Amino acid sequence: MNIRLATLADIDAIMQLVKEVVPMMQATGNLQWDDHYPDAEVFTADVQADQLWVADVDGHIAGVIAITLGQEPEYGQVPEWDINETAVVAHRLAVSPSMQGKGIANSLLQQCEVVARQKNIPLIRLDTNTVNRPMQNLFLKIGYHLGGEITLHKKPGLKFMAFEKRLELQSA
Repeated sequence: MNIRLATLADIDAIMQLVKEVVPMMQATGNLQWDDHYPDAEVFTADVQADQLWVADVDGHIAGVIAITLGQEPEYGQVPEWDINETAVVAHRLAVSPSMQGKGIANSLLQQCEVVARQKNIPLIRLDTNTVNRPMQNLFLKIGYHLGGEITLHKKPGLKFMAFEKRLELQSA
């Protein structure tokens, strides 16, 4: 498996992955994604901003994650969190259903740590739908701490669990 920056040539494969993932998410009651989000335009913008990473397994896109520096303003709903603190933030994490259980999500989340260390940012934040227990369990397993439950204006009516992880950075 190779974790690499996505290119515009990957967009079709990423959209196929999303097309496979959305029905599985919705079948479990996770309505975070649908036929309109995320779309090719969102992923194209991520690629153009050099913030979209893919897990490439034998030339096939097995997973995707956007790694940004923009915190959601709603993270301010977590009383202990300072949203003015610089953080690396993970968005749009998905793994192909045929590749789940093989450590791909973990590898993509490890890339968040690589990016954070490269940028000398000791904080990573992310969120997931409250019904997405497998993702919540993965976050906890790899050292993330639950900040609290939030809502997101982009997804009215849904609730999300916000997590963070603080890294020890090497001093120069």
